[in-house]
Amino acid sequence: MPEAATHSPTFSALVQQFFTEYLVSQRAMSPHTVASYRDTLMLFLNFAHARVGKSPTALTLSDITPNLILAFLDHLEHERHNTVRSRNLRLTALRAFLKFAAHRDLESLHVIERALGVPMKRFERPMLGFLSEKEMREVIGKRGSSWTSQRDHLLLAMLYNTGARVSELIGVRVTDVMLEASPCVHLRGKGRKQRTVPLWNTTIVEIRAWLRRNPSLKENAPLLPNRYGRAMTRANVNQRLSLALARAAEVHPSLATRSISPHSIRHYVVSRTM
Repeated sequence: MPEAATHSPTFSALVQQFFTEYLVSQRAMSPHTVASYRDTLMLFLNFAHARVGKSPTALTLSDITPNLILAFLDHLEHERHNTVRSRNLRLTALRAFLKFAAHRDLESLHVIERALGVPMKRFERPMLGFLSEKEMREVIGKRGSSWTSQRDHLLLAMLYNTGARVSELIGVRVTDVMLEASPCVHLRGKGRKQRTVPLWNTTIVEIRAWLRRNPSLKENAPLLPNRYGRAMTRANVNQRLSLALARAAEVHPSLATRSISPHSIRHYVVSRTM
């Protein structure tokens, strides 16, 4: 008997399988990674629709040429004003999808191989901003009387104490903080890895005062919520740090001309403790 004909999956089916079967079920990717890949595919599909004239449901793997990918990356850099780092992250997401598709649609292997040949873009890594201990203390400042001031003071104190990534810090729940015996905080980082960081006495005092002021915070609530009780976002943290830096620059004017971010504070803390 002749073998039954096999049909290549549609582009739409591949996209759906990539997210539901591969990223979530097989790779168990974090929600942040899945969201980043989803955003990349949405940006790319919208761009392809405008460039190729095909809706996402009509697109095929053969439409994803190196020229289309390069045009998309240029669009990100020059029209959306993405950094080279962001451009490369978008390309990483596209490559992940294409590698997945190569195992599901053997007829498109040659097309996919050519598309995977699009290289990452090299870029110079800027020097990280450096803060002396005196400058960092000035950035943290003094705890004010308002709810926002006290939250921001604890936010900056914990950044300095733990050297946590922003994603780790905004993910801290009340139950992740241990204030008895050996005080520490449990952080959940990239790849769902967990680590425990000891807390300084000054940080413990800050946390106790914060919890006394906010007795309604339940165990699974974010330790550092926004006004609506939800976890802060990266943008929130960057904004609060910018305001603190502007205030500290009145005492240390050089801070106004330097590039300081939560990431540079993290590297300073890590290097200091090595």
